[in-house]
Amino acid sequence: MRWWSAANFVSNAGTWMQLTVQNLLVLHITGSAAATGLSMSVQAAPALLVSLLGGAAVDRWPRKLTVTVSQALLGAVAFTTALLVALDRIDMTALLVLAAVTGVIATVDGPACALLGNDLVPVADVPSAIGVGALVHSAGRLAGTALAGVAVGFLGTASAYAANGLSFLFVASVVPFLRPAAGAAEGAAAAGPREAPARAEMTVREGLAFFVRRPRLVALAGITGLSSVFGRNYGLTLAVLVTGPLAGGAGAFGTVSTVLAVGGIIGAVLGARLRRPSVRTVGLLAAAGALLQVVAGLSPSLAVLLVLVLPMAVVESVSDTAGTAVLQTDPPPHLRGRVLGVWGSVGTVWSLGGPPLLGLLMEWAGARGALVAGGLLIAGSIGAGLLVRRRGAPVPVPVVAKDGDVTGREALGTAA
Repeated sequence: MRWWSAANFVSNAGTWMQLTVQNLLVLHITGSAAATGLSMSVQAAPALLVSLLGGAAVDRWPRKLTVTVSQALLGAVAFTTALLVALDRIDMTALLVLAAVTGVIATVDGPACALLGNDLVPVADVPSAIGVGALVHSAGRLAGTALAGVAVGFLGTASAYAANGLSFLFVASVVPFLRPAAGAAEGAAAAGPREAPARAEMTVREGLAFFVRRPRLVALAGITGLSSVFGRNYGLTLAVLVTGPLAGGAGAFGTVSTVLAVGGIIGAVLGARLRRPSVRTVGLLAAAGALLQVVAGLSPSLAVLLVLVLPMAVVESVSDTAGTAVLQTDPPPHLRGRVLGVWGSVGTVWSLGGPPLLGLLMEWAGARGALVAGGLLIAGSIGAGLLVRRRGAPVPVPVVAKDGDVTGREALGTAA
């Protein structure tokens, strides 16, 4: 697990180096902010449909081999891009094609890497392992964003892509030496004879049906969707709030972004201590974050906003860790890849449709109104869901025992 965490840190740093530079590269080629958004959408779009097939592939194929091959392919794409940039042969068409290929490969690589990390620890430690993964991701993001500027300044734009390619190869070289923990379920092959169907029966429809018929997963999707659309696009809402009503500049928003990143790291550390996360835990944390968002929307000054941003980021990070743990441990082992594939498709809908919806809300209500209305919508929806669930729960009926009646285990023993 230590080796896997180190490999993921290097990989995340490389990925964020490339993402940071890619936006600048698109702006340099086209001079259009809309083109930058298009390149990001093209990379995310394959997950909308292909994630279902990618999840099925993860359930069918050996996990370590799948991760090794997918990482090597991602590395090849990064090296190809680096070569085209270095030779000054890159254009918008080539960038979009390479972004789409990366998105397709990621539909397999994402769930395979997530489940491989879970295989390296005992089942009881999976929530903690997911928390460690979130911490590694946050640290890699900070390191990669900082290194991107250094790399471009000294070695040129192509160096960021080359560094990302090397990071993928580092992961691929580490995977063959990883050993699953004793008792960890490694894919369908580790499932019992009653749990794992024949490979021919491992259909996409089976994973989709399991997800839809599992109320806690549907509830988790609803909570995460609401939070993603109306509560977590802080790069948009807080940017407008800081530079508009609070009369701050780019430097002020940079400070807010730094506090958000620090809060994310603290939340990942706290999330790693969760032992039995549940959908209820995710909902309560999301509601708490939404209420903090409401107060943040009413902040009279930048100083007050900074005080609120830290706990907002902490709560969001812990909630994400808890939700990921539920998602990756609730399905039986032979279905986890397909369930993650379904989740990838659903999440793509949020990521593509969320910003435009939030933008419309901000046009209508402004930055403060969007934060307040979004927070109230999230908290109110979660509260209503908890009330409905509580009313639908079975109510115990007390029975008065008469002389000669037997109760509890004695009754079971008598019946047997």
